[in-house]
Amino acid sequence: MSRTVKFDEVVEAASALCGQAACFLPEDVKKSLLAAAKREAGEPAKEFFRQYEENFRIAEADGLPLCQDTGFAVWFVEYGTDVRFDKKDIYAALEEGTRQGYTKHFLRKSIVADPLFDRKNTRDNTPCIVHLELVPGDRIGLTLAPKGGGSENMSALKMLKPSDGRAGVVKFVVDTVVSAGGNPCPPTVVGVGIGGTMEKAAILAKTALLREVGRPADDPRYAELEREILEKINSSGVGPQGLGGSVTSLAVHILHHPCHLASLPVAVNINCHAARHARIVL
Repeated sequence: MSRTVKFDEVVEAASALCGQAACFLPEDVKKSLLAAAKREAGEPAKEFFRQYEENFRIAEADGLPLCQDTGFAVWFVEYGTDVRFDKKDIYAALEEGTRQGYTKHFLRKSIVADPLFDRKNTRDNTPCIVHLELVPGDRIGLTLAPKGGGSENMSALKMLKPSDGRAGVVKFVVDTVVSAGGNPCPPTVVGVGIGGTMEKAAILAKTALLREVGRPADDPRYAELEREILEKINSSGVGPQGLGGSVTSLAVHILHHPCHLASLPVAVNINCHAARHARIVL
């Protein structure tokens, strides 16, 4: 039995998520930051954590953005195969919802019309990015993960050789995060995609950032790999804002996918300490 979803309902929900994601840090991220603060020994690093806490509490109380860079609107959509729209489609609805949300909530518009030749601001933070997955049922799951330029610019992808193996993966991820220094506003959450093709690995890395902070991978082999990489990152001494400390990253999250026998793609996507995302199911 199909179910009709109203275009305007999705627009309204998307608009609200823009404000929610920008101003309210998810509970798992807050808990992780507060726990990390207790592990820091140095006073400069502990002071950064006090400022992070003050920032997210002010943002919650006053409905203000957690960061001045309110990001590229990146949508993850689980689209039920029994869903129909009363007009237009999910892409148009998210585009309009983003346009309205970034305007209504006074969020900074950061998108330029062309990456190289016409870098003029579109003035409404569109177009947005939509990753859509068809799923059984008559519901639509919407997750918004705004992505700021500082952390996104530190992303990396490498087509490793299969012979590089585990050690090669660890080295690439650790080197990427450590060399980023303070640019992505650490402590970071590190998303890693392993396998698939070039573009699949990148999407896996970004999707991995949506997992509850610190929840290990389901596969115990990858959970152990996450722990190893996190330990090496945090032993680097980069610390909060890149100015020294024992917590450079809050978590490493890995997603993997089958790949070609001649390939070993690995992608790294980094979230800053304000790992923003908001979700609703319609």
